[in-house]
Amino acid sequence: MIARAYIFLVTTSLLLIPAQAMPINSTQAREHLTPQEIDLVKDAQVLDKRIDVFIKAAERRLLALNGSDAASAKQLKKDSESWGELPSGTRAELIGDIARILDEAITNIDDVSYRDEKNPLIPKALRNLAAATSRIVDQLKPLQAQAKSDAEASSFDQLLENAESILQAANKLPPPAEQKGKSKTEKTKGTN
Repeated sequence: MIARAYIFLVTTSLLLIPAQAMPINSTQAREHLTPQEIDLVKDAQVLDKRIDVFIKAAERRLLALNGSDAASAKQLKKDSESWGELPSGTRAELIGDIARILDEAITNIDDVSYRDEKNPLIPKALRNLAAATSRIVDQLKPLQAQAKSDAEASSFDQLLENAESILQAANKLPPPAEQKGKSKTEKTKGTN
């Protein structure tokens, strides 16, 4: 009787351990944002500013993959206090991080759109994300042919799938509204 009670308690306690506490592999347990980046995302409550944080986080992984030149090294040093050190990892992990960052950006835009589809920040945020995504994919395309593992190929597939979703959504946007008021050239024409 005591043995049955003991087995029941052990079995029950094992079922109560959260799945995150028992990672199946290291890729599952990897966080795609650093703690500093998570704080910056939380602080950026306005959609376009939050998307800018996701863009910079993705670009930081691109720097980690490609190495930094003198100009970006100077910017990294300047940003290190609020953004932390450049993330590290294998090529598959860093590309996977970028894919998950883009996915999180898509989710944020979708959430705002669901609550307020006429929010004027949605087109602005989506255009900025699409432009950054195009730059990132263009820089990573040469590496895709050099994928050395299934994990790396899978990360590229996920990245390209998310990029395609972003670019398709941006292409469906109406053209940007023209600014009200006179442009600089119109103002100078009137003074001559």
